[in-house]
This record gives sequence, structure tokens and C-alpha cells, in this order.
Amino acid sequence: MSHHYSGPDYGFPHGDARLDLTDLYAFPKPGDAGKSILIMNVHPSVGVNPAGPTTDDPFAPEAIYELKIDTDGDLVANIAYRVRFSRSKDGGQTATVRRVEGKEAAGTGDDGSTIIEGAPVSTERDSRVTEIGDYRFFAGWRSDSFFFDTLGALNNFQFTGADFFTEKDVCSIVLEVPNSALGPKKMGLWHRTVDGASGKWVQADRGALPSQSVFLSGEHKADYLAGEPADDARFVAVFAHSLEHTGGYTPEEATRVAGTLLPDILFYDPTRPAAYPGNGRKLSDDVMDGFISILTNGKVTRDNVGPHNDLLASFPYLGPPHKARSAQLVAA
Repeated sequence: MSHHYSGPDYGFPHGDARLDLTDLYAFPKPGDAGKSILIMNVHPSVGVNPAGPTTDDPFAPEAIYELKIDTDGDLVANIAYRVRFSRSKDGGQTATVRRVEGKEAAGTGDDGSTIIEGAPVSTERDSRVTEIGDYRFFAGWRSDSFFFDTLGALNNFQFTGADFFTEKDVCSIVLEVPNSALGPKKMGLWHRTVDGASGKWVQADRGALPSQSVFLSGEHKADYLAGEPADDARFVAVFAHSLEHTGGYTPEEATRVAGTLLPDILFYDPTRPAAYPGNGRKLSDDVMDGFISILTNGKVTRDNVGPHNDLLASFPYLGPPHKARSAQLVAA
């Protein structure tokens, strides 16, 4: 997961930027302790390999965009929210959100109880928000909330404080959920994209924590993206090997630190304030300074980049996109 700094292989899952997961956020709704805000960011507006802008078409209609929730600590989903998008027609896409519980939540498919249907996808600066009962939903282009000196990282961690993402956009799926629908205690969250273009469902990307894929390459990356958090212990040795190389850790220390990076789950307790990495993740949390420190074994501790100033105080919380994409042009 995360195009933001994805290691040796920068390609998009299945060659489709719309399937690429970038960031996952979870935090209590400001001013309402009874609800949570869950945000899946996908489809960056600019790629690294190949370099240049990606398609203006926001979401893949052949795919499932899924948020998994483990409520009992066994690293297996007990609840899932599944989002499907229509093909672009009549000026844009619409979204359907389904919820599934129990054993079915751990599986793959687009079934479930429909909680939102026909929600319009936003392609321009104004956000088109859908409210149904206790749920609020947004999907569409927004300003990318991630901040990092990516080019400095690629230049042997020679940071200049230049934020690669200042004027970049991303496609966001934002869900306001009553905490009663999530459970009353700490939970584990991750998101994934499942591609159905081949005629069968194939997991294309998955993750929760930022920039995990920097530790992976080749066959290990493919296995990881196709895997499940419950099986992440098998990647500790792979992560440890990368840490030995990038940070000069001893094998023992590298193994210990790698164990703190897995499983790839974002833990979140809705009764506590959000602050990464302890509980959930806010849009303004500086996740990369801590990551750089781990990756370099404390040799480099910051990239001198801070949060964006276009974040909103209310739903959908992410700033408007830097580029307005006409729905008519997208549909064409």
C-alpha cells in the first residue's frame, strides 16, 4: 500500500491507478463522540512509474473498495463496508455501500445489506454528500492530505522540505459511522481493493499503515498485497532484511523492530482521541517522521514537511481538489 513511497516497484496494482490504496484514516467525529470518521484514500492523481497524471475517471466499476473491521482481536474481519461504483454515464458515477457482518465479512464478494445507494461521485470542487439515517457518505476527488518530501527520500534521504503532494489530488471515500455500528472498544481496521475485471474477484491491494510496501519487492510484494493481516507474521523476516539494509540494524534488532510494524492493521478506539500511531490516524498526523526514524535507525528523524492548510473542519474534512474534473468529460 501507498504510492507515497512504495520502494523499488512503483507500479500500480494490476496496472490500474484506480486500484491503488494510498492512506487510511480513522478518528472520532469532531463535536460528536458518538460517531467516527473513516476515510479510504485511493487513486493518486499523479504516478511515479509510469510518471505523470493518472486517469480522471475516479473509481474502477469492476472493483470493490472495502473497509475491513476486526472487533475481537483475532485479525479477521467481523464487519466489512463494501463500496461499488457504477460505470461513468450520464455525466458521472454513483456509489453503492453495503455492510456485511460475521463470517461473510472475512470473505470476498459484493453482497451485504445496502445502507447507501445511488450516491453521486464528486468530480469538481464542491463536495456532493449523501446522508442516510445515521450514515454520511462522500466519494470523489479531493486534495491529497498526505504530506512528505518524496523526492528527498528517493535521493538517499536528503530532504529539502519540499512537499511532493502540495498540489496533488486523490480519490477519497469518506464514511461517517455511528460508533454503535462499530463496537464499543478497540478495533483493527484495514482496507483493500478487489479487482473483478478478469471475471473473478482478485485482491489487488491491501493495507492500513503508511508506506509498508517500502520493505517489499518482487515476489514478496505480490504475496503481501494478496495476503491477510492474520498471516503477516510470515513477512517479519522480509521486513527485517530491509531494515538491516536501510538502517544498519543488527539482525536481532531488525527482527524486533519488524515485529512492531506487523500486522498491517490500524488500531482504533473510538472512545479515545485519535493520534497516530497510538490510536487511529488524523488527517494532520505526521506519520512519515516516525517512519523515517525507524527506517534509518534514527539517523534521519524528519523531512521538514508539515500538514496541508486546506483541511476542512467539517465533513468530508479533506480539502477541495486542485483540479476540477468535469463529470461530462470523465464520462466521455
